[in-house]
Parts: sequence; C-alpha cells; structure tokens
Amino acid sequence: MFRTLTTAAALTMSLSLPALAQTQDDAAFGERVRAYLMANPEVIMEAVGVLQQREDAAAAQADQDMLVSQTDALLNDGFSWVGGNPDGDITVVEFMDYRCGYCKKAFPEVESLLSADGNIRFIVKEFPILGEQSVLGSQFAIAAHMIGGDDAYEAVHETLMNYNGEITAESLSRLADSLDMDGEAIIAKMSDPEVARRITANRALGQALDISGTPTFVIQDQMVRGYVPVDQMQQLVDQLRG
Repeated sequence: MFRTLTTAAALTMSLSLPALAQTQDDAAFGERVRAYLMANPEVIMEAVGVLQQREDAAAAQADQDMLVSQTDALLNDGFSWVGGNPDGDITVVEFMDYRCGYCKKAFPEVESLLSADGNIRFIVKEFPILGEQSVLGSQFAIAAHMIGGDDAYEAVHETLMNYNGEITAESLSRLADSLDMDGEAIIAKMSDPEVARRITANRALGQALDISGTPTFVIQDQMVRGYVPVDQMQQLVDQLRG
C-alpha cells in the first residue's frame, strides 16, 4: 500500500512539474505581450479594425445571400409601385413607413437621386411598422393605387411623405379632397382583403430579409439600413455600375 502511494506521488510530481513550468512560461509570455501592447496601443486598434472589416464583410455577404433568395418578391411582386425609369440599369427598392421621420428625411434625397440620374428603377415597399397610423397610411396609399393607378399612388405617396399631422380617416379624407380624388371610395377600398394581403406580403419579405427598421434600401445586391444622404446613394450606384 505504501509502495503504491509512493509511486502515485512520484507520478503526480513528474506530471505537475512540466505543467508548472508551462504555466510559468505562459505567464512570462503573457507579460511580454502585455508590455508590447502597452508600448504599442495602436496595434489594438488595428486589430479591432481588421475584426470590424471581417464582420462587415460577413454581414454584407449574408445580406447578399438573403437578397438572392428573395429576388422575385423584391423586384416582381406584381403590385408594388414602380417609379423612376422602369427600364433603368440599377434598381433601388425602399421599405418605408409614413410615420417614420427618417423616411420623410430621405424622401427628398431619393427624389433628387431619381431626378439627377435618369437610369434608376425605383420600387416602393409599403412597410408599416410604427403603429396603427402607419397601417392606415399604407392602406390608404395601396387603396388609391388599386383604384386610381400609378399616378394616384404617386400623388398620395408624395403627400403622405410630406405630411406631419395625425393619420386618421378624417385627415385621409381631407387629403383625398385636396388631390381631387374620391376619398369615400378609397377609404372603403382600404378594407379590401387584397390591401391586407399586400401589406402582409411586404412584412413577410421584410422578415425574410431581416429588416426591422425604416427606411431600408436595397440597391441591386446591396442592403442599406437607415437614412443615407443622396451623395452616398449616388456613390453606391456609380460603384455598382462599375
């Protein structure tokens, strides 16, 4: 029994001594690394920058993969309003909400982009996510589109994007009157199941693309989340054209 214990103790010591030496080596190495970083802190920022670039590249690739899987729903759903140049070589899709302050801020920027660059196809996705007034606005715009066509939708869309009051049945009726539209017919059309289907389809598309805020732009195979000024959008368009 004593011999067994002695052998076990010797074996334990033989194993622990290299481990202890390894631990001491690790500690010394750690101290050298720490000393180097303290003397050269810019290395840390350089490493953080590289990590951020890798994460950004991974996120961009994930967005591109999602966009490829939803190409038809994005570009050819058969109901979303198409503006700009329908035959343009670059397509810009915007997911927007009439109660979104940044969407309103982006609106003149987008208009400026389309005016300056006559070769962009522009698609609007009604994406009401900011409450009941957002839904009412989208229902009204879609109903106007269904009744009056593209021109009616464009007029309603522009008016709502520049409107800062409460969105109610009454305010929408006044809006229709100001545009010489049949407000009664449009408001009645808002309850059409097809209006709800279109909003549901856009929400499902947004979920599939991991879109949780507005505005979100899809420019060819690039996703731009949030407001961007017109010069940055034009720069991206130019880059995509090569």
